[in-house]
Amino acid sequence: MPANLVPGNAVIGQSGGPTAVINQSLAGVVEGLRFGLHAAGHVKKILGMRHGVRGLTRGDFLDMTDMHQDILDRLAMTPSASLGSTRDKPDADYCRRVLDACRTHDIRYFFYIGGNDSSDTCRIVREMAVADNFDLRCFHVPKTVDNDLKENDHTPGFPSAARFVAMACMADFMDNISLPGIKINVIMGRHAGFLTAASALARRYDRNLNPHVVAESTDGPQLIYLPEVPFDIDRFLADADRVYSKKGRCHIAVSEGIQDKDGVSIGAKLIKGAQTDDHGNVQLSGSGALGDQLADLLKTRLTPAGGKPPRVRADTFGYIQRCWPDASVIDRIEARRSGRHAAMLAMQGHLDASVAIKRPGSGSVLWMGNDNGIPYVSEYARVELADIAAKTRHMPEEFIEGHNNVSRRFIEYCLPLVGDLPGFERL
Repeated sequence: MPANLVPGNAVIGQSGGPTAVINQSLAGVVEGLRFGLHAAGHVKKILGMRHGVRGLTRGDFLDMTDMHQDILDRLAMTPSASLGSTRDKPDADYCRRVLDACRTHDIRYFFYIGGNDSSDTCRIVREMAVADNFDLRCFHVPKTVDNDLKENDHTPGFPSAARFVAMACMADFMDNISLPGIKINVIMGRHAGFLTAASALARRYDRNLNPHVVAESTDGPQLIYLPEVPFDIDRFLADADRVYSKKGRCHIAVSEGIQDKDGVSIGAKLIKGAQTDDHGNVQLSGSGALGDQLADLLKTRLTPAGGKPPRVRADTFGYIQRCWPDASVIDRIEARRSGRHAAMLAMQGHLDASVAIKRPGSGSVLWMGNDNGIPYVSEYARVELADIAAKTRHMPEEFIEGHNNVSRRFIEYCLPLVGDLPGFERL
């Protein structure tokens, strides 16, 4: 053990939107501490804060020091944030209360599982602790279904949510074949399009990726709209008209965060009297309004003179994407290892850090059935909190094809993460 370790208690919290594997990360931190700092006598208690930093400031803890391993294992397989989460975005005054609570409860190791705001909380609290000459070690464990953390190849929570999106769109496309019409699915992702892009996995990837088959898949969704590509309403209508006129049906995936060339949210433009969240953003995830507005546009503009409007329906996946109890196997493993890695960094004497998942090498991945592929592997790295805190990662250009599609490169990137998908037959 490094000589600079300090005795005290450890606290773990969960923040932001829950996921199918956030409890794996919780279990990983607990296990890492129990077999490391707690076993060595540096950590007396391992405390879970109820509802993140809000519970910490209120002294609302769950003692997890001696939690039975069977319970911990079942907890890890349970979706949602079992300690309770929070959307609180601490400012300097709030972080001051967090630091004061750590001092009151002799907390010397602070672990926070969440996205970029959570890493920013770790950064601010750590800087305050240094200024106060209080030895508090702060560690961020990555989590977000949006997959928008810098320095990461992907983040825990995304593979499972992407798996849900792929399978939901797969089933929905089969429905669209049975009763043809135009179907719109609005998918989570205000600033990053990774989750919406995962809808492309609903296509028959054996035809889309097999190097011996030239033809691209025509399965739905035929049109995919991401927030990284400016959304033009007239072009959208023309795209849908083209596919519908050719096939008699059209399957569309739309990110909730689509925006025009000036960066104005399409939801904000179309949804009249929309609710806003605590940060002033138009409420999208909990509302079907964007899908309804796009559906109304298609009905109005694609109805021939004197004819019937096309059959158009829209669904908003909303919160159901986050905690669907069919987690990706890769996601379960990596989320737990991320938590353990954070505890290991603390045991090595680091004062602060964020854990990042990396994919070593060129980024080539295994396509199932391609003997020339490179098997999927991942590794864990320490990165500076400031490199992640309050920053947003977007879909790279090489993952995007045109204004309404994703590239083969994205399919190769995402397939190993979601795991095996069902293969459906056609008549």
